[in-house]
Amino acid sequence: MNYNLIGSGNTAWFFAKKLSGAGHTCLGVYSRNQATAMELASQINSTVYGGLSEIKDGADVCIIAISDHAIANIASQLSFKETVLLHTAGSVDMSALGEVAAHKGVIWPIYSILKQKLPEHRNIPTVFEASSEKAKNTINNICQTFTNILNEATAEQRRWLHLSAVLSNNFTNHLMTVAESVCKAHGIPFSMLIPILQQTFERVQSASPYDVQTGPARRHDDITIRKHMDMLQTHSDWQTIYQAITSSIENMYK
Repeated sequence: MNYNLIGSGNTAWFFAKKLSGAGHTCLGVYSRNQATAMELASQINSTVYGGLSEIKDGADVCIIAISDHAIANIASQLSFKETVLLHTAGSVDMSALGEVAAHKGVIWPIYSILKQKLPEHRNIPTVFEASSEKAKNTINNICQTFTNILNEATAEQRRWLHLSAVLSNNFTNHLMTVAESVCKAHGIPFSMLIPILQQTFERVQSASPYDVQTGPARRHDDITIRKHMDMLQTHSDWQTIYQAITSSIENMYK
């Protein structure tokens, strides 16, 4: 299979390395950042397009792996009859690709991707949407290069899944960043928290998160909660987060 790639960020690197590593050929990379496009192209023995007009119909697939808000604008500058056009955003409808391609779809790996540390394993749940059987077959071929877990999902399901991923992954990471800042400010090694964090994620592999909730909010321990709120007085944002999550837990376990 041969493909064109639009984008040079983390997700673009992921797809490029996985596809090229499986023997598929990248015809060219386009990005508004020529330097990063050249860096990526050199890694997969490809070339860099100077403009979108250079991306012609005829490749098996064209993958748009860019910022969510830019997808519709970039897609509107393309025109394909044979090439399958895909984007890789979790919260963007397939309709953002417009009517510029006869065959189109969406691939979204539910995984936090950093080009500096691309995953080597295949435990990467992925959902897709396709407008035609040809697009579906192309998506299957792509996904075979990096995952054993592939499911079809509607646009609405994907939006809710994306929200759930933000809540469970991005928000959790931010809370750990806040905890790390608290530890640093008081001369405590953040590494002291790693075992309890690992325990939390191990538990939810075999039980519902609802059933394994612990802590002062779960116990309705108002004395401890007030102490924590007082300790966060100099960080109003963190205090607001603490109060909001505490209230949510208390309401859930009334």
